[in-house]
Amino acid sequence: MGVRKMKILVVGSGGREHALAWKLAQSPKVKEIYAAPGNAGMAKVAHNLDIKAEDSEALLKFARDNRIDLTVVGPEQPLANGIVDLFSKNGLAIFGPEQRAAEIESSKAFAAELMEKHGIPCARSAAFADYAKASEYLKQQKPPFVIKADGLAAGKGVIINDSQEDALKTLAGIMQGKSFGKAGDRVVIQEHLEGQEMSFFVFTDGKTVMPTVPACDYKRIFEGNRGPNTGGMGSYSPPRFYN
Repeated sequence: MGVRKMKILVVGSGGREHALAWKLAQSPKVKEIYAAPGNAGMAKVAHNLDIKAEDSEALLKFARDNRIDLTVVGPEQPLANGIVDLFSKNGLAIFGPEQRAAEIESSKAFAAELMEKHGIPCARSAAFADYAKASEYLKQQKPPFVIKADGLAAGKGVIINDSQEDALKTLAGIMQGKSFGKAGDRVVIQEHLEGQEMSFFVFTDGKTVMPTVPACDYKRIFEGNRGPNTGGMGSYSPPRFYN
């Protein structure tokens, strides 16, 4: 008797989710893939659904009604909303961190405090929910100034300014002008570190750690590493400088 093939639900609509669906489709253990909401490219390997990635209740209903064997979550926002907790509570298999663990990604202040608490090397930082206190602290720092919207901002929430005047304008734009919406209700002002940035990814169930490969983002929008940060200029792997 053969092994029953799985029905997979991939949550999200970006390049990350496309890559996940494309790779999952190559597994001999997979029968069907659904994507919510998916995109045009994903339609080649999955059935796109008219369900938003943030609509956890609708996703739960679809997974139940269609006997989905495994749900894989790509975007940060559904994880921050607690989709993994909801599915787990209802006895459905889902891949991703629980809401509490996802706060490492959804709150830069929380991540900085966690690293400081456990002695993990990181840039010095201070978090503020009050604009007056944040601006006063900023005036005491030396350039370059690194200002981060605390919440999720689609990869655009980190701004580096070389002058105090520009940094104060950035701070006002985030906290008073709400340029990042509620993500900027709180900001993190961080020490500027020089060097090449790299991401090192691992899978973990809380007990076992399985490393994957490191990668580098193309952070800035313009050639020559210039312009504001973006959330989707691509990446490359492995980095040439890593060993």
